[in-house]
Amino acid sequence: MELTLRSRGPAGRAVVRGAGAGRRLARPVTLSSHAVAARAVPFDHAIIKQHGKVALTWFGPEPRVVVSDPRLFREILSDKQGQFGKQRSILRIERLLANGLTTHQGDKWVAHRRIINHAFHLEKLKVSVMASCHSRLIKLIKPHPHRMLPAFAACSSELVRRWGSTMGQSDAQEIDVWPEFQNLTGDVISRVAFGSSFSEGRKIFELQSEQAQNAVKMANVMYIPGYRFLPTKLNRRMKANAREVEVLLKGIITKRERAMMDGHADNDDLLGVMMESNIKESQEAGSSKPTMTTDDIVGELKLFYFAGMETTAVLLTWAMVLLSMHPEWQDRAREEVLRVFGNNQPDFEGINRLKVVTMILHEVLRLYPPILLLGREAYRETELGGVTYPAGVTFALPIVCIHHDPDVWGEDVDEFKPERFAEGIAGASKNSPAFFPFGWGPRICVGQNFALLEAKMGLSVILQHFMFELSPSYTHSPCPVSTLQPQYGSQIKLTKL
Repeated sequence: MELTLRSRGPAGRAVVRGAGAGRRLARPVTLSSHAVAARAVPFDHAIIKQHGKVALTWFGPEPRVVVSDPRLFREILSDKQGQFGKQRSILRIERLLANGLTTHQGDKWVAHRRIINHAFHLEKLKVSVMASCHSRLIKLIKPHPHRMLPAFAACSSELVRRWGSTMGQSDAQEIDVWPEFQNLTGDVISRVAFGSSFSEGRKIFELQSEQAQNAVKMANVMYIPGYRFLPTKLNRRMKANAREVEVLLKGIITKRERAMMDGHADNDDLLGVMMESNIKESQEAGSSKPTMTTDDIVGELKLFYFAGMETTAVLLTWAMVLLSMHPEWQDRAREEVLRVFGNNQPDFEGINRLKVVTMILHEVLRLYPPILLLGREAYRETELGGVTYPAGVTFALPIVCIHHDPDVWGEDVDEFKPERFAEGIAGASKNSPAFFPFGWGPRICVGQNFALLEAKMGLSVILQHFMFELSPSYTHSPCPVSTLQPQYGSQIKLTKL
């Protein structure tokens, strides 16, 4: 295969990527710098710099083409001819974590996507997110005509209340917001996914958090056939966690099924919406059997935890860090939030009118995308950019490199400039579209609306109550794990308004 690729192009070298290659190429980041691509994906960043936006390298025995050309990136992820699929070596790890939508192919993926799209439609989110709340907050706030206060706003309000109470009589306090936002996201996911089964959902969140960390460790080991079946400590722990999560989820699903049969189920949470959509899909297909089995629903719920537990947490964390670095934008965002909501609880309609906050979050997603890199595999011989590739070639798609490409965004690419999104996403880059924080094409993240809704609500509540700045103890060190995380935490000094 190497000789075939050599004769056809593209540029590059046959490099065997060792386990420590990325660490050797990583570069530190200064406090005010947002040039994080070389640190986030050091190996791919170096290859692109040396050999251009389509370059050949090798990951052990596997040929690997690094693609950072936005046009080819879109072509691969659009996959109009069905020749590009999820990388099979990565699918093995993903299925250990959550055998859900992202690991399915073909007809099963199409059927599951239809059902889950229904659950994540904005109007469904509006109702399901509004339905789950802290009971003590409901007593304090009159119910919204559509039902109740949004779950994320309720959880954010509780967070702000707790921050304020820990300050006591003091007007300012330092807080590491990174673990705070991780816990916040866990509360939201558990409440929105399961409603009244919140405590059981919280236990699942903790187990899936550990699974995500273990999956990253496994992904950093070069693929060895049969490795995941060896009785290593890591493999044993992952299997034990998976069994416990499945028992908990099946228990919740069984109780919900009984409640639905008795007519006592409140199906405003995502589990209920998914189960109703599953029944409707089967009825429309004329089948007596549900499209998704209980095991399928378990897989999708596990995936929801894995995909959602860090996306919003890192987005809110970097938003607070960047707004601390750029107080003029913090002031503009606060002015907008107070103009739209005053001191009232943020609502769905008002969230959709927040232009400055949206621009800020888009710029944070550009500079610090939650998905750093995607992988695809050519399932059959395929042509891309005038080059024919044999089946089995993998394609690395470093989103963070495209987001930091001066040819695409201009010479100010590494600067925090939310105004570049003033006319929306389409007009933000020279090469439109080139903004891929949640992927692209038919497999784009189904929960992107949910994540942005969470982030807008959370940031709005915080801006209503606090001014914030970086603590002297903060070290700017974005670290690639499963997402781009603050290696030493995010210490922020909060001041009550």
